Amino acid sequence: MTFDPQRLLRDLFATAIAAAHPRQVLADHLPADRSGRVIVIGAGKAAAAMAEVIEQEWQGEVSGLVVTRYEHGADCQKIEVVEAAHPVPDDAGERVARRVLELVSNLSEDDRVIFLLSGGGSSLLALPAQGISLKDKQAINKALLKSGATIGEMNCVRKHLSAIKGGRLAKACWPATVYTYAISDVPGDEATVIASGPTVGDPTTSAEALAILARYAIDIPANVRAWLEDPRSETVKPGDPVLARSHFQLIATPQQSLDAAAAKAEAAGFPVLILGDLEGESRDVAKVHAGIARQVQLHGQPIKPPCVILSGGETTVTVRGNGRGGRNAEFLLSLTESLKGLPGVYALAGDTDGIDGSEDNAGAIMTPYSYARAGIKGLSARDELDNNNGYGYFAALDELIVTGPTRTNVNDFRAILILEKTQ
Repeated sequence: MTFDPQRLLRDLFATAIAAAHPRQVLADHLPADRSGRVIVIGAGKAAAAMAEVIEQEWQGEVSGLVVTRYEHGADCQKIEVVEAAHPVPDDAGERVARRVLELVSNLSEDDRVIFLLSGGGSSLLALPAQGISLKDKQAINKALLKSGATIGEMNCVRKHLSAIKGGRLAKACWPATVYTYAISDVPGDEATVIASGPTVGDPTTSAEALAILARYAIDIPANVRAWLEDPRSETVKPGDPVLARSHFQLIATPQQSLDAAAAKAEAAGFPVLILGDLEGESRDVAKVHAGIARQVQLHGQPIKPPCVILSGGETTVTVRGNGRGGRNAEFLLSLTESLKGLPGVYALAGDTDGIDGSEDNAGAIMTPYSYARAGIKGLSARDELDNNNGYGYFAALDELIVTGPTRTNVNDFRAILILEKTQ
């Protein structure tokens, strides 16, 4: 059978996604005692799929409410699933956040709450703080998304403008016992950053949130500034007594998915170099990957071809143009421009949730022929990169990857296959 480099890359991506799916990872982490009444709440792109697992595994009375992104729902029978907007919150997200708080109010020490958390929860569970409107939060969120701010910086601001994030949801549940099961979509797997940490203590401050907004020159209205300067805007801090009965458990991480993909590649006969969880501008991260790929291909360092290079994490895009595309298409477009058709090098970049930014693709794939094929079509990788048009570039080459919503999210996945020069 003829070896198909693109098929291998797609298989690695599928393996990474499968390794993080709730049906694979949640059940083993649930409490041993699954009898009795439990209230289930949740937020994120994997929330509905996680709720399905709870319904299948819990033996006692189950009720609750989870919110997920539009088209990421599931057919749950006992737990209500509501869909809302991501990455910019909408009215549906605000309404469901209010309902979640009402659902966990006035609980006792005998109550148990399961909170299902995954990436996307920051915008899906959107309840503005006192004196701040949803419109205010939407405007600030849009500006942050375009600014190049890291996920940690964005979530610092979100927490301090929220009535439910930064440990406030755990405070609302007190004195009930809360079990949070989280799928990480952030570099470092920090509990305080995943969906802005609704049930964990937050070490960041309102002053830091103001500094981040100033750093990226984001204009904020007077009411937002006044709130961030008000002591009431501070989040629940680590060690607060209201967190004493709140338990946090990671059930899937980007590293687990990288490890699964690495095992798949090695089983196919390709040694693997894992670069890890990365941050930074997509186009700049791509240049570093291109340099490594070139060194491997030309000098056999730090690993000899044939081999696979893997990385994850969450890059950022500072929007300069009017094109289409998320951070994975941007990464791959910059990689294409940097390598200019280097023989034997194939690459895939995709978001494990199946949605690259706000487009309908998960990502794209690059071959050694992409650069030349685009040139024949009159497309310049440099010009398209200047216009942030990775989607348009790879759509023209029929090299987009479309998976639809995967109902999980361990962030970006990148795989570069480097074959020997003769191949």
